[in-house]
Amino acid sequence: MKQIEQLTDSVFYIMAALTQPRHGYAVMTLIEETTNGTVKIGPASMYTIIKKLLNQDLIYLYDDGDSRRKVYLLTDKGREVLREDVHRKKVMIQMAENGLGEDEG
Repeated sequence: MKQIEQLTDSVFYIMAALTQPRHGYAVMTLIEETTNGTVKIGPASMYTIIKKLLNQDLIYLYDDGDSRRKVYLLTDKGREVLREDVHRKKVMIQMAENGLGEDEG
């Protein structure tokens, strides 16, 4: 199995939010609402990560016909990286659940 770069939690959440076209504020709101406020990504962090993801060709600027807001979407490469990280996290969770005995129910 090839070694993949592990995504930080913030990068993971942002990429997961960008499986659909969204602008920055919508990404921050979705993450905060989905995690019941336990994860908040501020604008400075989010736009730093977005710039990094753009440079790595994991997301692209999506044209939604509204030039007032920049909308982003995962590239095919970004979807594959996210998919691989989801799989890696599932393996981690399975191992932990097995160790804790929580899968016996």
